[in-house]
Amino acid sequence: MGGGLPKQFRDWDGRPLLQVTVEAFLAPGMPPLAGIALAVPDSHVEEARSWSFGVPCTIVTGGSTRQESVWIALKTLPDLPLAPVMIHDAVRPFPPTAPLWEALEALNRFDGVLLGEPSTDTLKRVDSHGLVLRTEPREEFFRAQTPQIARLGTWRQAFQSAEAAGFLGTDDVALLERLGLSVRLIPSPSSNLKLTTPEDWQRARSH
Repeated sequence: MGGGLPKQFRDWDGRPLLQVTVEAFLAPGMPPLAGIALAVPDSHVEEARSWSFGVPCTIVTGGSTRQESVWIALKTLPDLPLAPVMIHDAVRPFPPTAPLWEALEALNRFDGVLLGEPSTDTLKRVDSHGLVLRTEPREEFFRAQTPQIARLGTWRQAFQSAEAAGFLGTDDVALLERLGLSVRLIPSPSSNLKLTTPEDWQRARSH
């Protein structure tokens, strides 16, 4: 995003984006939260501790990678292995209500669940030289979103195993996939976008 300030603390209508994202989960109609754990840069811990959400909230200093930050936060949660835990990107401020309820219901039948956006692009598989090998069926491909959901005991097993093996996933459910666990994808709209670039920020402003 540029500018030096972590994007999750950039101003969004007078409040830091991370605060806005958390509050979106507390809106009417959303699944009720028992508590929140936020992993933030050390420079912003005190700021985050000044926020009030109406449910218990733990603030921890994040690690050197996203995966390490999530693992630190998971360790702070009450020891309730069967409790569903949603892991969400700090910069996705528009979580969709209906797919989220569907995802939580699916957790009764699968080890993990994530939201994902259907691909609308034609996908080409290429080799290391850029030569097209084939066209992939786009109906089989989705862009991974968050929240990504599993029960706390499952997350802890997966993160502990990944840490021991030195495995770094590009998202959280990759750690479940690595263990051969069943992961269900719930289709989700493109409005659940991640604000990574200035262009994303402008798209979100017109949301």
